[in-house]
Amino acid sequence: MTIYSAEQLRDGAVSIFGALDFDTRTQGFSPRRLPDWTRAQLPGTMDAIVRMPSGVRLAFETESREIRLSVQTTSLTTPPQPPRPVTFDLVVKGGQTYSSASHRGNAMRLDRKDPGKFELVRGDAYEVVFGDLGPGPKSCELWLPHNSFVEIRSLTIDDGTSLSPTPPPQGRRWIHYGSSISHCMEATQPTGTWPAVTARLANLHLQSLGFGGQCMLDQFVARTIRDSDADIISMKIGINIINGDTLRERTFTPTLHGFLDTIREGKANTPIVVVSPIYCPSAETRPGPTIPDAAGKFVTLSGHEAVQAGCMTLVRIRELIAEVIQVRRDAGDANLHYVDGLGLFGPGDAHDLPDDLHPSPEGYLRMGERFARLVFAGEGLDLASRLNPPSRL
Repeated sequence: MTIYSAEQLRDGAVSIFGALDFDTRTQGFSPRRLPDWTRAQLPGTMDAIVRMPSGVRLAFETESREIRLSVQTTSLTTPPQPPRPVTFDLVVKGGQTYSSASHRGNAMRLDRKDPGKFELVRGDAYEVVFGDLGPGPKSCELWLPHNSFVEIRSLTIDDGTSLSPTPPPQGRRWIHYGSSISHCMEATQPTGTWPAVTARLANLHLQSLGFGGQCMLDQFVARTIRDSDADIISMKIGINIINGDTLRERTFTPTLHGFLDTIREGKANTPIVVVSPIYCPSAETRPGPTIPDAAGKFVTLSGHEAVQAGCMTLVRIRELIAEVIQVRRDAGDANLHYVDGLGLFGPGDAHDLPDDLHPSPEGYLRMGERFARLVFAGEGLDLASRLNPPSRL
């Protein structure tokens, strides 16, 4: 067997897509989804989410019949919910997808009443093994778990076979920004997040900036998008702002304008698709904040009307997002487009909303298929052919 160390992997033995920075560990490295300069600006809760590699994958060419990745993972659990398995996917171009799931590694047990508190249960590092891959050269993408921290320690292939990084992608580069509903921790595997499903169906090179609980239109994210290579940009916004009651109507509209202004500083003509929130029954006509109840269902907190002036509901924030996009299109930005989130996941999909906020794995699959169809397959925006579409779906 031939072993490639963490240092060799990070220094170019494989391509690493979807990561913009790395944490150096004693025995390996961990991907981060925002660049190094953002560290000083990140809230502590967001730093943890940035280290969860949703959409990050190792890409390489090899003839090896077996691939072993040595890792330490740290999964998150909120009792009484059962722990989710940590899953790695190996996608062989022109072939099949192999999955490896386990409950090994470390586990962080979060306190439902105080998410800032947790208990760390330590576990052993382990090897993720993909065998019986068949003979001959293979172009591989090894997708890292979307729902845990990952420390990469080494990669092992068969003796007498080679390993080389996959060349830069020839397909169009897509950056997607969003909340937990784009991070998709509830998906069963990393290729089952809805952005990954869309990327596969539309042949896009994905960079996922879906941050659970942290889609607040932060300027450090706008500057990251502005300075990154992208042919298409999308952003699914609004639910975290409602959930946390972090912006009122007075501040939301200029904040969204400012976020788009920053991106346009470096991406003057790149198509941008802005998606409003999907269906969330508790917040459709009631303002946030929202919290999980004893059964794990998300509900809005009742408040005094006098102090809720300017608070937004999902119905209202969809109207405001559509208005901002229309104002900017009327001012000449024909490459800015609006998608109503209810077209991706609406009231008719509520049976796949187990906690009344996050879709089930099946719901995420439908969202990915619908987004690919609406935006890239000619049923709506059809960015695949770069047509000038209507402003609203």
